[in-house]
Amino acid sequence: MSTSSMSSAAADLTVHSIIDARARLAGVVSVSPLQHCDRLSALTGAKVYLKREDLQVVRSYKIRGAYNLMAQLTDAEKAAGVVAASAGNHAQGVAFACRAMEVHGRIYVPTTTPKQKRDRIRAHGGRYVELIATGETYDAAAAAAQEDVASTGATWVHAFDDSRTTSGQGTIGVELVEQLGGVVPDVTVMPVGGAGCFAGVTRYLRSQSPSATIVGAEPAGAPSLARALEAGGPIDLPTIDPFVDGAAVKRIGSIGYDVAVAEGAAVWPAHEVRDVAAGELGIIGVDEGAICTAMLDLYQNEGVIAEPAGALSVAALAQLRFEPGATVVCLLSGGNNDVSRYNEVIERSLVHQGLKHYFLVAFPQEPGALRRFLDEVLGPDDDVTLFEYVKRNNRDTGEALVGIELGTAGDLGALLERMDSSRLHCERLEPGSPAYRYLT
Repeated sequence: MSTSSMSSAAADLTVHSIIDARARLAGVVSVSPLQHCDRLSALTGAKVYLKREDLQVVRSYKIRGAYNLMAQLTDAEKAAGVVAASAGNHAQGVAFACRAMEVHGRIYVPTTTPKQKRDRIRAHGGRYVELIATGETYDAAAAAAQEDVASTGATWVHAFDDSRTTSGQGTIGVELVEQLGGVVPDVTVMPVGGAGCFAGVTRYLRSQSPSATIVGAEPAGAPSLARALEAGGPIDLPTIDPFVDGAAVKRIGSIGYDVAVAEGAAVWPAHEVRDVAAGELGIIGVDEGAICTAMLDLYQNEGVIAEPAGALSVAALAQLRFEPGATVVCLLSGGNNDVSRYNEVIERSLVHQGLKHYFLVAFPQEPGALRRFLDEVLGPDDDVTLFEYVKRNNRDTGEALVGIELGTAGDLGALLERMDSSRLHCERLEPGSPAYRYLT
């Protein structure tokens, strides 16, 4: 795609606009650490670094774009106030900027936004910000916010589809090159939601080295950029999984899409390990369960509290194979994770690893039936984590939902064989099936 065929907003995203944003953000945004990760380096054979944007004052990179945009508003625009929509992180950046600049703002978030993020938005914005929860997705909140803008004349502070936002987010790329002694990383892995950060960082890194390899990691339940590339333009996804709330967007931003096309982006197959070559730009889907596993590994090994979108780039490493010794940077984009979500995080991780399984078991209503199940069906390292009667078919049998956690994923085959040979009728509930979603 030539520059002339890009949207005007994408054309306005330039190296100069990113450099200008860097100067504008000086003293406001921290230069986040670039930390070498021994564990991930050993696993991949590459030199893996984590760009710790979770350590910003609002615990994500979103402050860069929000502040850069608002710092360029006229006095009249500031007086009219601002409106934003966000899944939580951009909202914190806008709230911070509102308070710092004494600009009043209304921020719309989905009703699914974790309480931790809502509390932080209020804390950053103080009396300058009104928080409004509406709809179940970012796109629904954005629609309500745009209605507000149309009726009040306030300025729309877009989370990703404004060149001022993407230029601010692109300053991450400037820092990466400086922190690596003027060298562009061989591979940079970034999360993709609306693709504003992806666009800004890609634009800068490719300007410094056309052979820089870029990987955009999307949640499998919200592959808005991949579907847009396949369709030849941004489209609305019919449904999304909102679990990775910081990157669950139904429609990719036009700037992110235009930059991806201009730089030759390709959609890489999911569930396959990909050899990464110099100069590629790939978009890859990552299962939500794999993201949960990466979150837990980061916490248990590096002491890093990452939100789901923040761990996306690290989770993608399991699907990538690098040249030995390649310099790989993973953008750890945010750390606004609500601790109340960790039960779901652990559950999704166990299911993804093949360690957690659910069954409907028809027990005869007679003494010793449960004991026989424990003795004859369960293996020595299997553990019952859920047991709940869900239906009494008749006076002879009763159906129970049974959750079993295995010692290793390889134990499943033997468990299924023992179930088949048992006198009990056992039905496995497959992840993703209607019954599985309802019962768990």
